[in-house]
Amino acid sequence: MLWEALGSAVLGFALSWAAVRRLPDRLPASRLVLVTGPLGALFGAYLTHFALGSGHIAATLGGAVLVAAVVLSLLIRPTGRAPFSVPSGG
Repeated sequence: MLWEALGSAVLGFALSWAAVRRLPDRLPASRLVLVTGPLGALFGAYLTHFALGSGHIAATLGGAVLVAAVVLSLLIRPTGRAPFSVPSGG
């Protein structure tokens, strides 16, 4: 379990670092993003380990990366274009 937690934290940090480098103008402060990635990955590893049990290291790390990516995607702000508006029907 220790290696799964350490590996998932490292993968979450790598994912958040890549997001900060790739989308710096669409994310909030880099400190927030660099903390959110590993925390999301640790939560994903916990969920996956709880669901599958021990002995599934690759699946646990995959679940950690998946949850970290989802959590990081929630931080992305939309681009500068106008929001979609629905015409009012009369």
